[in-house]
Amino acid sequence: MSFNQKFPETSSSMVWKPELYKIQLEAPTPKPLLRTRDPQSTPHFYGHEYHGLMGHQEVEKLLANSCDGTYLIRKSPKAEDYYTLSVRFNNKTKHYKVYHKPGKGHYLQETSKSYDTIDDLVADGLVNFYMALHAAPIIQGMMQQTKHCYNNSPYMTLNRRKLRALSNDIRNSMKEKVSAEAISEKVAFEADVLPVVYEKSHKFKIHTFKGLNWCEFCANFLWGFTAQGVKCEDCGFMAHNKCSELVPAKCVPDLKRIRGVFGTDLTTLVTAHVCTIPFVIRRCVEEVECRGMLQEGIYRVSGFADEIEALKLALDRDGEKTDMSEMAYGNINVIAGTLKLYLRLLPVPLITYRSYPAFMRSARIVDLLEQIQMMKEAVKELPPAHYNCLKFMAEHLKRVASHYAVNKMNEHNLATVFAPTLIATPQHMTNLSEEIFMLSALITHCQAIFI
Repeated sequence: MSFNQKFPETSSSMVWKPELYKIQLEAPTPKPLLRTRDPQSTPHFYGHEYHGLMGHQEVEKLLANSCDGTYLIRKSPKAEDYYTLSVRFNNKTKHYKVYHKPGKGHYLQETSKSYDTIDDLVADGLVNFYMALHAAPIIQGMMQQTKHCYNNSPYMTLNRRKLRALSNDIRNSMKEKVSAEAISEKVAFEADVLPVVYEKSHKFKIHTFKGLNWCEFCANFLWGFTAQGVKCEDCGFMAHNKCSELVPAKCVPDLKRIRGVFGTDLTTLVTAHVCTIPFVIRRCVEEVECRGMLQEGIYRVSGFADEIEALKLALDRDGEKTDMSEMAYGNINVIAGTLKLYLRLLPVPLITYRSYPAFMRSARIVDLLEQIQMMKEAVKELPPAHYNCLKFMAEHLKRVASHYAVNKMNEHNLATVFAPTLIATPQHMTNLSEEIFMLSALITHCQAIFI
């Protein structure tokens, strides 16, 4: 029976598949060959499996009639900084250079997996040997099949409702504040600029899983005993290394995994909180517009650093419930400073690294109408969360600038303050005159740019 016959690409087949687990259970287990005589000296990190100085031919004779999984550690002639692991598998003896480093453990190469004991290293190696020998057709078929079946994967099955809801939120957010006359134009704009498709990349990291675990993409067993696959830090998604390369960028973060709001990726935060604008930005802007629009030097004058840090900690701890009233923070510059700090700590700036060149090209256009059109094209390159927040901030700063006669902060002054915060400028850059000019134009013409 072929792999495709055994596992047809249907939704009914996307249940946890035990075949690879069953094969792993059949793998040989480590059987250390204990020495019969003590060597001159034994490294403290080895036990009786260490046989001292021993050549290749002597090892072959010693292991020739041993069962699979039998192993020993020896010191090869001429070896200086390593020992040799000799292990029996498939009626052959395999030899590997093995190293030990305090705090790291036992490993075969500096960049490879590390193990607490040599027995753990051998056990993991035997599983991989056995899987390569007996499960190769399944693994090969699995890799070919998963290229085209993520819509029927366990992950998509479990998260389809959430993903549909998130896509609908993106669509609805783009319809807010749009006049009835502009709806048809807006729909066309959405289809072209911000398709109703939720996208958020996973943050995969190599992970050692305890107990029995399956890949949430292909539904096959995560074989081995250490570093069996990867796990997303934001949503907990588990997958084989190869499967993770095929997983669509549709991470649905788990709020329990997010520690605070400052320094958290913007897309992750709005997804986890099921919102369009992070509450930190929204709450700070509400306070500034309520009691800071006529404050001279708003956003330019710094608040007290200790009060800003206190508010940051409160927002991370208490979230939406944080008291930001005048009674709690009488100095509005503390609120303004906290907003700037939040934006400055974003891992990916509001105007992203990818979209930065397009924004800067638009700033060099002399003709105003052409410049606005270029900026319209530039905002198309922003992820939805960044698009919504940049629009929100630009419109807010435009309202702040409308009180320039009192607060002395026009579009250019505000752009000077926010350029290092909102734009993904290289760290070594000191002259931000072009960035300031671009951001000033963005604020000035935000209503025409963010239709």
